[in-house]
Amino acid sequence: MKCIILAAGYATRLYPLTKNTAKPLLKVADRTILDHIVTKVEKVKAIDEIFIVTNDKFYQSFVDWSEQYQGSKSVSVVNDHTTTNDNRLGAIADIQYVIEESGMTDDVMVLAGDNLFDFELSDFSDFFTKVGADCITVHELNDPEEIKRTGVVEVDDDGVVTSFEEKPAEPKSNLAVPPFYIYQKETLPMIKRYIEEGNNPDAPGHFVPWLIQHKDVYAYLFEGQRYDIGTVESYERVQERF
Repeated sequence: MKCIILAAGYATRLYPLTKNTAKPLLKVADRTILDHIVTKVEKVKAIDEIFIVTNDKFYQSFVDWSEQYQGSKSVSVVNDHTTTNDNRLGAIADIQYVIEESGMTDDVMVLAGDNLFDFELSDFSDFFTKVGADCITVHELNDPEEIKRTGVVEVDDDGVVTSFEEKPAEPKSNLAVPPFYIYQKETLPMIKRYIEEGNNPDAPGHFVPWLIQHKDVYAYLFEGQRYDIGTVESYERVQERF
C-alpha cells in the first residue's frame, strides 16, 4: 500500500500564518501537523512509501522536511507545479498527478495534510483488509450546525455507503466524513475517468458520491476526536487542546 498526503493547498484562510509556511508544516505542540500524521502512518505495516504532493511555492519546504525525516517509510515529495491558489489543480487532480508521476499500481491511503485525529490508521487499514473494498472514514457529529459544513453519508446495515452529500442544508444522518480514504488498486483508473468526465477535481470528498454509483464503498466508523485546521480560530483551538 502507498500513502498520499495532500499538501498542495495555499491555506489563504490562515493568512498571515501560512503566507510563507505550508499549513501541514505549522507547529502543534512543538511538532508539525505533518509529523503528527506521519507518526500514525508509521504504524500501518502495509504502507511502504509516502507521497507528499505539494505545490511549487512550498516544494522545497517539504523536501527539507523529508531530509530530516528519520522514520521507516520511504518518502517522496511531488511538485504539482502550481504557484497560486488560482491555478491550483485541486485535491483529486493532485491524487491523479501522483498516480501518473509515480506509476502507482498499489492500494492507496489518501490523507489530508491538515487534519489531526485520535484514531489509529492501522485500525482503518485492518478494516479495509477485512471488507476487501474501497473505504472512507466516518464519525458521529451531533452539532447541528457543524455537520452542515462537512460531507455527510448514509450507510446500510452492512456499512456500505448509500448516499453522500457535501455540506448539506438538511443532513440525512449524523455521520460526518473527514478526508481519509483507502482505495483499491483497481479503483485508481476510475480517478482519471472521474476527472475526464468533467467532474469537480477539487475537494477529495467529491469523488465519493461518484464512486458509490459504480462500486461498493464501506464506511469505517471511528471514535475519538478529529480536528480540521482551516482557520486561525480552529488552529488556536487545536493548540490549546494539544
